[in-house]
Amino acid sequence: MGLLRGGFSVLAVAVSLLMGGLVAAPASANGPESVASLAEALSPAVVNIGTSRRVPGGVGVPFPEVPDGSPLEDFFDDSNPNNGLGEERMQQARSLGSGFIIGADGTIVTNNHVIEGADEIEVYLTDGTRLPATIVGTDDKTDLAVLKVDAGRDLPFVEFGDSDSAVVGDWVMAIGNPFGLGGSVTLGIVSARNRDIQSGPYDQFIQTDASINQGNSGGPLFDMNGKVVGINTAIIARGGSSLGIGFAVPVNLAKPVLDQLTEFGETRRGWLGVGIQEVSEDIRDSLGLATTGGALVIDVTKGGPSEEVIVTGDIILEFDGKPIARMRDLPRVVAETAVGKAVPVMVLRDGKEVELAITLGRLEVGEKLIASRGQEPVIETPAPDAEEPIPAPLGLSELVGFDVAPLDEGKRAQFGIAPEADGVVVTDVTGGSDADLKGFIPGLIVTEVNQRRIDTIDELNRLVDEAKEAGRPAVLFRVQDPAGTTRFIAVRLG
Repeated sequence: MGLLRGGFSVLAVAVSLLMGGLVAAPASANGPESVASLAEALSPAVVNIGTSRRVPGGVGVPFPEVPDGSPLEDFFDDSNPNNGLGEERMQQARSLGSGFIIGADGTIVTNNHVIEGADEIEVYLTDGTRLPATIVGTDDKTDLAVLKVDAGRDLPFVEFGDSDSAVVGDWVMAIGNPFGLGGSVTLGIVSARNRDIQSGPYDQFIQTDASINQGNSGGPLFDMNGKVVGINTAIIARGGSSLGIGFAVPVNLAKPVLDQLTEFGETRRGWLGVGIQEVSEDIRDSLGLATTGGALVIDVTKGGPSEEVIVTGDIILEFDGKPIARMRDLPRVVAETAVGKAVPVMVLRDGKEVELAITLGRLEVGEKLIASRGQEPVIETPAPDAEEPIPAPLGLSELVGFDVAPLDEGKRAQFGIAPEADGVVVTDVTGGSDADLKGFIPGLIVTEVNQRRIDTIDELNRLVDEAKEAGRPAVLFRVQDPAGTTRFIAVRLG
């Protein structure tokens, strides 16, 4: 069973309490209300999408070889049916998906994974017309794509609705091309909202039990007013068949992306320039917070919009007036905000709320900036002579489950730590301790304790003792691995 991108029944029972007994009224003889007229009106705007691509296809057919310099060499080369391709011989791979027309001019929406890597794309209309399609723009983060066809005439199209109005229990209808069976209509309900299926940074899927299978990808999910409320994208499946759990990108998330793809051929998302992580219950307890809301900043990108404004350890509580209830809310609301806009950002810093003003950059530019820097090289140093380890303060391993040592040249060489790194280094972790279970390993550098910078073992020990004396159930450590990646880990006091 896995996640793939890729009957309905109703029992109406009325129960009455009569003379102390339960009596079931007969079910309606006509069944649920038909959606035939709705399906008939909407189906012409739903299209099948066929793609083809060239893929490696084996070693070709057997053919004799002749020695180099043979008088027959040229003849055999010219006659070889493999045409010199050998193991590079290519074959044609074809796939099918779904899409829907959103403009009379032939603008079509589908999933990015339906057309990704395609050499040719063809769109099949319900009247049998087959049209070549061009790619207007794609976005792998939301798995959306916009195509264009020229039919020489106005095409039937559908309109977007309001996905926020589609609540759990509402009827929805999917139309698409499952298993190549074009024009298939299925009916179900909204099963859940705001599902995070770990497919991208902006997951906020509508879950539905309307039957969705391979080939439905990119097709529309309609409400009962005939408006598109979702774009069918993924399923929980076994062997490619739906298990009754499908996922659709809500149109309120998709529309800004589709508008940008249509206008610019690419996305132009806002960028804050920070790395973040969840505020877990242990982190909440270690800092004495009331809730786990917000996004904890673990690093600030050099040259990014937040440099010298936001600092590591800030907890972002609000962005542009929108509360950040969970860490994953922040990337979505930032991405939906216009590039260059000055926005207020509320953070929790040293136990106090602070409002900051930040002018957003562009995410796509920020990604190139980060990629261009790559990983900072680790400077190698000769291994020194063996020396006696410096023991950690008595009781530290019992309190937090690990021992530390000064970050001297010996430890830098032992763990491959760069000369510019500061802090103290973890030398041993107690098996089965909370630190062990949360990923502490020898070689990690501890740089902060409860959001306060430390450079020595004495400072670390003092701050751990202060947390214990204050009755805190956990201590928050900022750690850095030898490659320079940082994160916060809250360790419960033993």
